[in-house]
Amino acid sequence: MIKLIILKILSKMTEMSKVKFSLKPVMRKPSRKYKKGSKYDPILEAFMASTDKLVKVTVEGKNAHYLRSQLNKRIEEKGITNVKVSVVNNVAYLEVKGPISPPDRPAGRMMK
Repeated sequence: MIKLIILKILSKMTEMSKVKFSLKPVMRKPSRKYKKGSKYDPILEAFMASTDKLVKVTVEGKNAHYLRSQLNKRIEEKGITNVKVSVVNNVAYLEVKGPISPPDRPAGRMMK
């Protein structure tokens, strides 16, 4: 009697958990494809190539605080030591916060 009840319960559980699936053999997993860098890198590269000490940065559809967060991540990852991102009145700014490259060097910002 108990065995019969357990069998009924198990058969109902398997009916409820039926999932359609397929298994296909493969030789190896494909390599992950992703873009190196960030879509925010060109912003930093353009600023670092310029001679401006302070610029206002806008990215269509992005909040200034989000933009600051993303640019700060890229600055840290690239090891840039003399560029700062700040937000004032919901506007993002990039600024030089240290010495500019000496005149005998090409224009641009120094990196670590």
